[in-house]
Amino acid sequence: MNHVVPHAGLIAAEQKVEDTLIVQPVVLAGGSGTRLWPLSREHCPKQLIDLLDGESLLETTVRRLECAFTQQGAAAPVQKAAPLVVSSEELRLLTVDRLGRSGVTARIVLEPVARNTAPALTVAALAARHECKIQGGGDTDYDPVLVVMPADHLVADRSAFGRALEHAVTYAARGAIVTLGVPPQRAETGYGYIGVGRLLDANGARPIERFVEKPDAELAARYVASGDYWWNSGIFVVRASVWLAAIEHRRPVIAAQCAAAFERATLDADGSLHLDAAALAACPSDSIDYAVMESIGVDARVAGVVVPLVAGWSDVGAWDAVWQVSDKDPNGNVARGRVLLEDVTDTFVHSDGRLVACVGVHGVVVVETADAVLVAAKNRVQDVKAIVGKLKDQHGEEAQHHRRVERPWGWYDSIDRGERFQVKRIVVKPGGRLSLQMHHHRAEHWTVVRGTARVTRGDEVFLLSENESTYIPLGVKHRLENPGKTALEIIEVQSGGYLGEDDIVRFDDQYGRTDAQGANGVRR
Repeated sequence: MNHVVPHAGLIAAEQKVEDTLIVQPVVLAGGSGTRLWPLSREHCPKQLIDLLDGESLLETTVRRLECAFTQQGAAAPVQKAAPLVVSSEELRLLTVDRLGRSGVTARIVLEPVARNTAPALTVAALAARHECKIQGGGDTDYDPVLVVMPADHLVADRSAFGRALEHAVTYAARGAIVTLGVPPQRAETGYGYIGVGRLLDANGARPIERFVEKPDAELAARYVASGDYWWNSGIFVVRASVWLAAIEHRRPVIAAQCAAAFERATLDADGSLHLDAAALAACPSDSIDYAVMESIGVDARVAGVVVPLVAGWSDVGAWDAVWQVSDKDPNGNVARGRVLLEDVTDTFVHSDGRLVACVGVHGVVVVETADAVLVAAKNRVQDVKAIVGKLKDQHGEEAQHHRRVERPWGWYDSIDRGERFQVKRIVVKPGGRLSLQMHHHRAEHWTVVRGTARVTRGDEVFLLSENESTYIPLGVKHRLENPGKTALEIIEVQSGGYLGEDDIVRFDDQYGRTDAQGANGVRR
């Protein structure tokens, strides 16, 4: 099908608009967020941390459509499907936890390997069409309109966002690939840009003339001065069939491997879809922009429209962006946690626990966590990713994990360690239970500090109250549970020749993390 923008006001008239449009939110939630280190880590990236107002960006994103599609001005009545979240196997449990906190029912597609946003959108389009066919009884070939959003962006004005989406859907329903563009407020080198054409309608939509990568400062200033370039928000609205046709045309190997990964996927009892590891591993890694959007204006078979988004959008991509969207004191400072400032201006300071004191500084970012401290000039925070790269080269755990590690049953904090010993503080949520497990290289002592513990040790099952303790010998199967209604807190002292987290064999686990391989070959 030829989806061409022939002239202003006419978009792919041959695409039929159904009596009822199905709008499928798609949330891309597999990113790593390295520029928000040390708060964001590879195994707990920025979309999953409570970055603003005690809520994760993923939770904010899945609830963002509440004000959208009031039926005013829509091409047809709209039916909103439950959000479809594309994440990674590694982040599955944290993603499920955050979605549970949001109160939004969502479906999850899990990637065993990261392959960037173009494959993620492709499998989402396949899943959305498949789900619509099931819901329609299998007789109708529904073609939902996908609203594709990164999980780690911020939009302050949801009503304005909803209106922009409604506008975008009218074009997407007729076959255009639509993106939301942000009229720039400053010359920003951290964003990509969209070259826009002449007006298509009174609401400000324009044809896309070109996508361009992040410019240097001089080029960014020229873009802003021209008025013909908008920031690329990374939010797309497109028919599932239109995206699948475009990716097959532009990147046929991606299309084929994603189709294979989806066809061979397995479904968990909780509804999570696990893509086939071998098929996805053979898929090239590419972004939506590189794979398809940069061909707009060059390839006549790919037509694009940009709709203006004036809603307080930010990609929260680095610490200066977090500073920009946060409430500031009269001196332009943002202080979070235990922070003292003296003669400080235009500075961002975050403390996870320890006292952070700053004197006589301007335009600085300071972020303190239990195991790492970042100090950076605010105009150099884009370079934090270079620090993360060096950490990875040195195999530093601080690139991947926090000292406090979240688990589906609660969390643990490695508060001390030395040669042949490690001390952990473990907190188990009410009703939480660790896996039935054993270790080859370490023994453990448990002391209950608060709450009541149910302990399985070999063939024994017994309760421990506050100030009571037990010993788990090396090689003995064991399990810790919280049968109470308040949090269980214990101190665990490990001793042995090897204390790594991979010295664990799981025999039974209510969260699906057994050491037997799943049907799709992925260890969970």
